[in-house]
Amino acid sequence: MTLARRDYRTVVVGGGVVGLYTAHHLVRAGAGPVLVVDRGRLSAGGSGRNGGGIRQQWETRATIRLAREAVAAYRGFASEFGHNVWFRQGGYLFLADGAAEMARLERVRNVARAEGLDVRLLGVPEVERLVDGIAPGACLGGSYLATDGTLYPYPVLWGLLEALRRAGTEVAYGVEVTGVARDDRGRLAGVLTSEGRVATGALVNAAGGWSGELSRRCGLDVPNVATRHEILATEPMKPFVDPMVVRASDGLYFSQSMRGELVGGLTVPHPPGVDGGVPSSARFLTSMARALLTLLPRLAGLRVLRAWAGFYDDTPDGLPLLGEDPRLAGFVHANGLGGHGFMLAPSASRRAAQAVLGEPVDPEAREFSPGRFLAPGGASRVEGLQLG
Repeated sequence: MTLARRDYRTVVVGGGVVGLYTAHHLVRAGAGPVLVVDRGRLSAGGSGRNGGGIRQQWETRATIRLAREAVAAYRGFASEFGHNVWFRQGGYLFLADGAAEMARLERVRNVARAEGLDVRLLGVPEVERLVDGIAPGACLGGSYLATDGTLYPYPVLWGLLEALRRAGTEVAYGVEVTGVARDDRGRLAGVLTSEGRVATGALVNAAGGWSGELSRRCGLDVPNVATRHEILATEPMKPFVDPMVVRASDGLYFSQSMRGELVGGLTVPHPPGVDGGVPSSARFLTSMARALLTLLPRLAGLRVLRAWAGFYDDTPDGLPLLGEDPRLAGFVHANGLGGHGFMLAPSASRRAAQAVLGEPVDPEAREFSPGRFLAPGGASRVEGLQLG
């Protein structure tokens, strides 16, 4: 592939939902030309490997505000981009199977309510009305927000990509970034790619599970860790559950698609890093089957049609890295979103674009500052609800 030019105002690395959304915000602000590069293909990374969950129940107010803004964006996506993403607001139901988890969900409810969200704590009878067939004694209750839900990821990518190309923005798949060039003041001056050097004053690292590797290639030590997570889909069955269901104790999650498939996952340990690729494992399949049957015995005999894996992009405090890196002027992070890049993409990318443009950010966005891990004592808050 030959790039159309050799100088751009901004180079966005990562052609998934966060990168495409960041480029969209920049182009809409008139801040071109923008180049988006990705060493893979459209939807090859986490954007094409997720369960489509969109929720606003979190432990920190800053993350809730990101999520609330993202829900509003996805509700209006079809009108803005002309693609129906099948955003179905059937709610999110977090289940507690012990007193400690129930107390945790109560704290989440209190934080969410302070942000204006009508999160409700449910007893067992209310949970059973939302999910038919839960095993006796399998839960003590849960928390529920009706405006959470699920969407179909691929039309989001198609809509963003088409909008960028209509605007004349160059999106180049199969182009790898190998490093950066600096000027004599130590600022970003260019990006080194498999297609040669590209002059630019701004690079946005939106590489998802590969973002830590990219930052380190560019001389920046970051705390991001890529961790492999697995997911599966079953054969269709008669609809019996509307919300996305997440068990707070172990992260088991599942929803039912409009075709009747159960789509869900469960965390099983894997070595950190991207070197092992994203194969699916027999251990995941057996662990997922046991977890589902413990909760829903009615699923005995249900067949799995396919299973796959992808990378979370985790940080030590569970909060993203959004903004300019204090060690390299012009290098902007839009990463560290755990397994929730798709969920938070519209709002996280807006803050990354603000950093590129030099615009002031919302006060709570300072909690996402890439410099927080460089300060004595490190991060001050922790977002622990990195589930589902």
